[in-house]
Amino acid sequence: MPKNHLKIQKVPSTWPITRKHTVFVTRPNPGAHTKKLSIPINIILRNILGKAKTTKEVKKILHDEEILVDGRRRNDHKYPVGLMDVFSIPKENEHYVMLINQQNTLYLEKIDKKDAQHKISKLENKKLLGKNKIQLITSGGRNIIVKKDEYKTGDSLLISIPEQEIKSVFKLETGATIFLFKGSHVGKIANVVSIKDNVLKFKLDSEEFETSKNYAIVIGKDKPAINIK
Repeated sequence: MPKNHLKIQKVPSTWPITRKHTVFVTRPNPGAHTKKLSIPINIILRNILGKAKTTKEVKKILHDEEILVDGRRRNDHKYPVGLMDVFSIPKENEHYVMLINQQNTLYLEKIDKKDAQHKISKLENKKLLGKNKIQLITSGGRNIIVKKDEYKTGDSLLISIPEQEIKSVFKLETGATIFLFKGSHVGKIANVVSIKDNVLKFKLDSEEFETSKNYAIVIGKDKPAINIK
């Protein structure tokens, strides 16, 4: 079988597709997101949103209509839409953000047009490019050049899309609102209690738990910055 398909046995368990009677599915193109935390547009339009029944129909939609990922039009049916990416169909006034639920399954959470103008990205690394020039490397492979080094890895940036302007910074600190995308509390929204080295203690339903800092993304200060459940 061509490399543009995956055998159903190789499909990540996080993908929300029916495995019964399915043999092959679209293989996503390599991208900034891992295969486990992203889904190709073809599967989104066919299996999740039900906008098409075949790949041929998906390709026609991509040719005829605007399908936006983080504010930019995408024409490739294999393009991967990853965790926290914003997926929009402007013609139908439909906007979504990719999240993962408590069953460890990726899904599209519907958001309004206002929230779809921004994206939350986790700051994963920084590079000094020269005098007064710092490169911020965020989740999803997004790179932003800034002049002042006032950001810390682990913080999250609220970015306008597609312009990539930093509108706000959500620090990984006590009281911050986080979304857990891995671990035993995947899919939950909680608040940070304390941070020590790589261990993050958080409060959930009046109880306290611990997890790795790598399993959480800050999505707001005392509440989520975008309207998600």
